[in-house]
Amino acid sequence: METILIIASSGRMLAQAAKNAGLKPLVIDLFADLDTQGCAEDFCRIKSLAEQDLAPAVDDFVERYAVTDVIYGSGFEYYPESLRYLDSRLTVLGNHPDVFARLQNKQAFFSTLDDLNIPHPEVAFSAPDSADGWLMKPMQGQGGVGIQRYHDDDVAAAPSVYWQKFQTGTPHSALFLADGQQVQVVGFNTQWSASLSETQEFVFSGVINSTDLPDAHKAVITGWIKQMAPVFELRGLNSLDFIHADDCSYVLEINPRPSASMQLYEGNLLIRHIQACEAGTLLAQRGKAQSVGNNSEAYCAAWQDPHCTGYQIVYAGQDLTIPDQFEWPEWCMDLPRSGDMCRAGQPICSIIAHQKESRSVLEQLQTKQQLIINKLEGFHRHGIYS
Repeated sequence: METILIIASSGRMLAQAAKNAGLKPLVIDLFADLDTQGCAEDFCRIKSLAEQDLAPAVDDFVERYAVTDVIYGSGFEYYPESLRYLDSRLTVLGNHPDVFARLQNKQAFFSTLDDLNIPHPEVAFSAPDSADGWLMKPMQGQGGVGIQRYHDDDVAAAPSVYWQKFQTGTPHSALFLADGQQVQVVGFNTQWSASLSETQEFVFSGVINSTDLPDAHKAVITGWIKQMAPVFELRGLNSLDFIHADDCSYVLEINPRPSASMQLYEGNLLIRHIQACEAGTLLAQRGKAQSVGNNSEAYCAAWQDPHCTGYQIVYAGQDLTIPDQFEWPEWCMDLPRSGDMCRAGQPICSIIAHQKESRSVLEQLQTKQQLIINKLEGFHRHGIYS
C-alpha cells in the first residue's frame, strides 16, 4: 500500500478518498479533525500553510515515512510560494505551481477568457468611478471569503483586489478531470452561499450534484472547459465556477485543485486525479457518455450516483466551544475535537445528505443543520459561550 502526503486547509476529504483508494494518507492541515485523524496513517496540525509553518512538518514526514508524492487541496490560494516549496521537495500530483499562479492572476485569466470568447461578468483592475453594482474581490481567495459589495468610500490596495460587476443568477460549478490537453466532465453542480456578516455575504456554504441546466448549456460549458484546459495546461481534478441567468452563463473562476464537489460522485476520482497528473492520461470512463446537444462526448454521468447528493457546511452563529463527549451523528464530517473553539462565522462541521430528488436533499440538509445546532445548544452549560 502506497503512502501519500495530503496537505490542505482541511485534509479530511482527500484523506478519506486516499484511504478508500487503498492508500496510506499522511495529513498536514490546520484542524486535525477527528475524522481526519481516524482515516490518516499519521497527521500533523499546523497553524498556517505558509512555508515556514509547513516545511518542518513536511521534513518530518519525509524523514519518517520516505514519502515522495503529495496532493494539495484548498488553502494554497493564500500561499502560492508554499506550492513552489512542495514542488522542489516532492512530486506534486496536481496542477504545477506555475499553472496555479497563472489562474490566481485575475487580469491574465479574464484576458484569456476574452481571447477565447468565453463570457464572464465585467471586471476592472482599478476602482470604478461609481460603486453601483460592483463587488470587490480578493486576487487570492477561496470559497467566496473576502468578497464584498463595493462602496465609494472603500479604500483598498489595488494589487490585492479587483472589481467585478455583480451578476444575478444561480451559482453552479462543473467538476472535471484534465490531462493537460483532454478533459472529462464528471458532473454539473448547483452551489449556494451563506451571508455571515455585512462583509462576508458570499461565503461558500454547500453544493449538490443536481442542476436545472439544459443539456445544450452543459454542452456549451463543456466546450469552454475543453478550450481552457490546454491553454492553462490543467491536470487532475479541477472545477469551473459559473453563474447562470436568463439563458446565459458567465465564468467566474477555475479552482485548480480537487474541490468539495468531488464528494458528490462515485468512481474513485482520486485515483483518476493521480493518473492524470502522474501519467498524463485520463482513465476510460465507465458507462456510456450521455448525448448532450449535438456533442455525444460533451458530458458523461459515469460517476453520477442514481440519487442526488448534497454537501453543506454548518457555520457557528456565535462563539462556541465543542463540549466533552459530544456525540456527532454519522452524517457529520470535519468533526472538531472536544474543547475546540469555533468563533461566530467559522465552520463547526459539514453534513451530507442523499435522496432521490434534489428538493429532498436540500430539505434534509436544513433539517440536519438545525439538529446539530440544537444539539450543541443543549450542551450550553458544558461550554457554549454567547
